Parts: sequence; C-alpha cells; structure tokens
Amino acid sequence: MLRLLLRNCKALQLSGNAIRRRSFTTQPSSKIAAASGSSAKESVPIATSLLAAFAGVAAVSAASAAVEAATAESCLPYSEKGQRYDQDSFSGRFCRMVLACDPMLLVYTEEQVREAQRLVENAGESKNNRSMDRDLWEAKRIVDAAMHPDTKEIIPRPFRMSGYVPYNGPICVAMVASTSTIPLLFWSWVNQSQNALVNYYNRNAASPMTNETLIRSYTAAVGSALTVAFGLATFVQRRYSPAKAKELMKFIAFPSAIVASSLNCYIVRSPEIATGVPLLDSEGRDVLDGETSIVAATRGVYSTTLSRALLQAPVYFLPPFLMGGPLQHLLKSKPSIRVPLATFLILTAFGIGLPATVAIFPQIVSIAPEDVEQKFQCLKDPRTKEHYKVFNYNKGL
Repeated sequence: MLRLLLRNCKALQLSGNAIRRRSFTTQPSSKIAAASGSSAKESVPIATSLLAAFAGVAAVSAASAAVEAATAESCLPYSEKGQRYDQDSFSGRFCRMVLACDPMLLVYTEEQVREAQRLVENAGESKNNRSMDRDLWEAKRIVDAAMHPDTKEIIPRPFRMSGYVPYNGPICVAMVASTSTIPLLFWSWVNQSQNALVNYYNRNAASPMTNETLIRSYTAAVGSALTVAFGLATFVQRRYSPAKAKELMKFIAFPSAIVASSLNCYIVRSPEIATGVPLLDSEGRDVLDGETSIVAATRGVYSTTLSRALLQAPVYFLPPFLMGGPLQHLLKSKPSIRVPLATFLILTAFGIGLPATVAIFPQIVSIAPEDVEQKFQCLKDPRTKEHYKVFNYNKGL
C-alpha cells in the first residue's frame, strides 16, 4: 500500500509540473476535488498523505475492534454453522461485516489461520463452555476472513474482504486525484481489475468456472468499465462548451463508478447463472446431490450486483459533503491538509461503507421451495421424512 500510494503521489507531482509549464490548469474530474476547491497547481504533500492513509486504515480497524469489544458479552453461543450475530437483521449483518472487513485480519499468517481452523474444528470439546464462545467466534472470524467457505483454499490478501480498504482504498485515492485522462483510465483499470478478482475469489465456488470463462469475464468486465468511464467523459467534453463541460465533469465520476462496478460484478459472477448454485438444508448439506438452482443463482448475482452499486455512494458523497460543509473553513485556513484529509475521509468512508452495503443482503439466503425449480419442490428431509419448508444458498459476498 505504501509503494502504491507513493508512486501515485509522485506521478501527480510530475503531472502538476507539466500542467504548470503549459500555463493552464485543469479541473479535477473527482467530485471530492471539486467540492474542496483544489487545483492542479497545488503540490501533493506525500508524507502527510501517507500518514493519512495509514490513519484511515487504522480508523477502520479501530471501529472493528470497538464493535467486537462492545458485543463480546452479548454474542450468541458458538455454533459451527451459525454466526456470532443475528443475520436476520441489518444490524447483525453489519456487525458481522465490520469484523470481516477488519484490516488487522491480514496480519495472520497461513499457519495461524490453519491453527484457528483446528480450534474451530475441535469446538465440540468446548460446546457447553460459554467462556470459550468469544475465543471460538474470533477463531472462526480469522478462518472465514482468509479461507473460502466452499473450497477451503486460502484467499490471497489483496482479494479478501479484509484487504479491501488497505489495497483498494489507495487506488480510489489515486482515481479521485487523477486530473487527466490517461492517469484516470490507468487507475480505473487497476481498480476494476482488483474488483474483478475480489468478485471472483468471493463468489459461490460451488459453481465451476473454467479459465476460459474467467478470462472472457475479466476482459468483458474491465473493458466495459473503462468504456463507460471514458465514454461519459468524452460525451460531456464533446457535447458541451469547455466551461460547461468542466462544470459537468465533476458529476461523471459517481455514475461511471456505479455502472462500472455493477457491470464488473455482474459479468464476473454471471457464469453462476448458467450453472446454478446448490440448495442447502439448515445444516449446510446439499438437498439434492449434483443438482443446482438457476433461480437461486440469479437472485444471488443480482443482489450482489446491487450492493456493489450502492458501495460507491459513501465514497463519493460523504467526503465532499464534509469537505464542502463542516470542514470548509478549516480547509480555507490550512489548504495544505486538503489532500491528506481527502485521503483519510475516502479510506474511512470506504471502510465503513463497504460492510454497510454488503450487509444489505445476507450471505446465506433462504428461499421457499415453491420459488425454485420443480425438481426441488417435492423433496423430503431424510431425517424428519417431511417436506422441506425452506432452502438456503450461498450468494457470495
């Protein structure tokens, strides 16, 4: 993260020098930059921006620690198939995702993750020991953050939900700090590539995906994302006068980010619709071996795509609101803190907005038998010999 943000800051300084030599300024396309009134003539304070980035990551981690500590005594009894918080409520899902997106989870090595997995697997020995519930939930959190629930493979750190803020956050800062087309497209490509891999690694892996399908999906997702970003900017610049185009450009970033992220998620996850996802019983077992539901897969992909679109709102609205309103006088008196403050606010908004938007929809979703394919509707639970009243499926994150 340090090298990434440093490299971008240096690039911005060089870009600013080139702009000054041509004796004109450009209006930043970012809504944040527009709201704060920054100009390309301002130098980028590299050291303080780096400190602000680390402070943003630390603030997100501190929020996770605060949620964990505040709910330590009220957590549900440990259950291997259950969750620490009630997943039928938004607050419960939000608390779960805040802890799942904690950047501190990245510090655990694979050996420590496997050790936590062994503790979880031997949880039966502490089944009636309430004092062990918190330790077991923490062990499960470590495992769930690093290991895919379907494949049990270790997810690379940059593509975990806990890695979103420290890895994708600086990319977002780089995007909103870009003041010309080439840097904007480059960081958009990096951003959408990282998003595509996050979507891939956090998909429902029970649906097989070949390398050919993955490459085709990645190319389509990133290509469409860049086309949207470039197309909207080009349309505005050609359709309106230079003065009007500059005024409208600040509104391009948000809709282009929504469309790009939504397309990215949908295209990468769309192979699940073709293959379907397994339906599960209350214990997480397949209700019909070898069979999948396209209806459930479609619902899962659509809801995940919507959450990706909503994710953009906190990043694009909260920082400019604060910098253009409550913090406006502070920025006027100390303009040198504009870039570091924007960096901190973007990372913090991203870190809190991510679990909030993901929590809108539960990861394990219930669906009624009458809402899925005919082959599932008359199945009986082999344990109770009664018809299933509800099925579950993993929609992914």
